[in-house]
Amino acid sequence: MEINVPSDAGDDAGHQSSILPLRVDATPEEKDLHWFSHYYQGDKQKQLTLRAVLMGGILGLFMAMSNLYTTLKLGWSFGVVVTACVLSFVIWNMLRILSRGKLSQMSLLENNCMASTASAAGYSTGATVGTAVGALLLVQGQHLQWPALAGWVFFSAGLGVFFAIPMKRQMINHEQLPFPTGTAAAETLRSLYSHGKEALHKAYGLLAALGLGLGVGLLRTYGTLIEQLAHTRWKQAWLERLPSWLHIPEEIAFGGFLNPLARGHMAGLALEPSLLLIGAGMIIGMRVCLSMLAGSVLLYYVVAPAMLAHDAAQAGVPGYVPAFAVSGAGNFNPVRWGLWGGTSLMVFASLTTLALDWKTVARAFHSVRHRPTGSTQDDRLAAIEVPDSWLIYGLAPFGIGMVVVLWLAFHVSIPLGIVGVFMAAVVSLVCCRVTGETDTTPTGPMGKVTQLLYAVLPGSAGNTVTNLITAGATSGAGMGSADLLTDLKSGYLLGANPRKQFWAQFIGVFFGVIAIVPGWYLMVPNKEALERFNPPAVNMWKAVADLLTQGIRMLPASAVWLIVIGSLMGVLLPVCERLVPQSRRWLPSSMGLGLSWVIVFQNSLSFAIGATIVWLWTKVNRSSAETFSVPVASGFIAGESLIAAFVAIACTLVGILASR
Repeated sequence: MEINVPSDAGDDAGHQSSILPLRVDATPEEKDLHWFSHYYQGDKQKQLTLRAVLMGGILGLFMAMSNLYTTLKLGWSFGVVVTACVLSFVIWNMLRILSRGKLSQMSLLENNCMASTASAAGYSTGATVGTAVGALLLVQGQHLQWPALAGWVFFSAGLGVFFAIPMKRQMINHEQLPFPTGTAAAETLRSLYSHGKEALHKAYGLLAALGLGLGVGLLRTYGTLIEQLAHTRWKQAWLERLPSWLHIPEEIAFGGFLNPLARGHMAGLALEPSLLLIGAGMIIGMRVCLSMLAGSVLLYYVVAPAMLAHDAAQAGVPGYVPAFAVSGAGNFNPVRWGLWGGTSLMVFASLTTLALDWKTVARAFHSVRHRPTGSTQDDRLAAIEVPDSWLIYGLAPFGIGMVVVLWLAFHVSIPLGIVGVFMAAVVSLVCCRVTGETDTTPTGPMGKVTQLLYAVLPGSAGNTVTNLITAGATSGAGMGSADLLTDLKSGYLLGANPRKQFWAQFIGVFFGVIAIVPGWYLMVPNKEALERFNPPAVNMWKAVADLLTQGIRMLPASAVWLIVIGSLMGVLLPVCERLVPQSRRWLPSSMGLGLSWVIVFQNSLSFAIGATIVWLWTKVNRSSAETFSVPVASGFIAGESLIAAFVAIACTLVGILASR
């Protein structure tokens, strides 16, 4: 088995084939030097330029608004890095044509740097505004003052960027976690700039998959835009009927023997025809995806029906809190209960893995006191990596800034604010690892962990504002960290300079704040406007806050047991992997298993379908699978991401115009 090392763009296939692969047991230092010696391109191309940053910032402004809309309307936000890569390439080449060649082509690494700026602006600043801040608006009935909102967004996103610094070399360079969206972005850029026969074949495969992803994504999402148009003067009867004639459903619900309930239905027990999730599964691999599917099957087909029967048997018992809130039709969402166990598993597995790798982490922090002289290859590598000392330099102003904002704007005491900063570090660690292994950032579930903590801390119990705003801040930091590592994964595969990419990401935070703060007030002028969205994620955050601020006793006892069991498994699985390495192939992935109780069944099923496709493809024709599986998966991710972005932007614009 060979180490998964990055490959160069362009026509360097001959050079790549001449590079000896690393040993499986290569040390972290050997992996770093191998990458630097054979794949680093950051000194050969332009990277952090004014035009790249401006292009990324402008694209990020639109993406931030789009993600705010989808968070409010659908309860989810989408990664923008692949979308930004394609849009930037197309727009810049159009500008070159208009300038009659006076503008030079943007280099591959410039475009990669641009994507980091766009991603920070469009993805890591707005989701928590559309969840925690939205829930706070429902509670208080009035908006926050804009300086408070701007400071809260800026410091939470900035904390995430700096918390990611010590995790980059561990998770990307050494463990080489897949980060599927980052891999897809690198593959997309490589195809856009491709030369040579094999590179062109990969590009054609990516473009064909991208076209299929665009088509499937459009047929799944355009009904949202038509629904928005139905409330405007552009309303057309034939247009409203179009989705009934031509569409792909968001989900195909399981019935008959596939539904284990005699009456009712569990949310998410369905097939989701999404090429985006299938593409992510194609990159993640079988072990994690099968762990996710096995965990979902356990929750939906074994544990949830048993707990439902137990709830029915205990109905009427004084003080008993049921696990599930069941509607009159018998419908319920098992994830709202299962997330307590899944989240605790991911938290403790991440912390245990960190503890087991303490030697590697300690070596990484050697750069805090070691200044590279540039005289050796190791020093030259240290000169381009983001030094861990920057974490300290960034944590001081951003940590203090967050504590001050929480104190002045939200009346959160200074000790509780400091706890929030430490929680942001834990949430960032978990979000980065889960995103690296599964391409899903669990900011919502991790926010629930913070909400649970603040429900029992002295001085915060019973305070809804403290509960929501601290959880939102830690979730924002986690999203910022995971987003940066996703972008740095792209840069690693393309041979980019990590320091320059870090600065591009940090600059993107400013663009994101500029977009999201006025965008929030324009899109949601008051509480009534927010309620018209019927926002699922906002309602979930508010419901948890209302529950926990009444006291921890309002949490079902079964959920408390889930937290304990998840914690024990989170410690046990990584320890078993480390003590008995040969058992790893038989043990489930702790991140995959934990995530399976946090996301609905249909998501896990789509991931597993993608991994199975690549497994079968490899069995039939290993050569073509190794050549085309990542480009095809990247095309699926890019196509559906692109169309989701365009539909969301269009819905945002229609909504703003219709409100005038």
